[in-house]
Amino acid sequence: MEFIPVRIYAHTQPTGYRLLVDRVWPRGISKVNAALDEWAKDIAPSTELRKWFGHDEAKAAEFTQRYTQELDANPATPAFITHLEALDAARVLLLFGAKDETTNNATVLAAYLRQKLGA
Repeated sequence: MEFIPVRIYAHTQPTGYRLLVDRVWPRGISKVNAALDEWAKDIAPSTELRKWFGHDEAKAAEFTQRYTQELDANPATPAFITHLEALDAARVLLLFGAKDETTNNATVLAAYLRQKLGA
């Protein structure tokens, strides 16, 4: 299974299982146009962590560490991973709304899932 972080605002997107991984719905995107398969807001960073990070590049390494710790401690994570393992999808698009396409929760989550699932 391949995990691909994709900005939800991107004009062209690969095909795959469409999973929104933000806690807050992205502005300007209608639920119809988002064409989601699932919204996993309980796996997203906590509100406190999201606000602390503020997409500040200088905080990226610590954000990665803190978000990974949240995922490890999150009681929803094991069921989420089991759910992903059961999917019949070769590609899972981890959709996010942040402007920064390299430093965001979806890229951290993709690395986390690759490590946990050996993908």
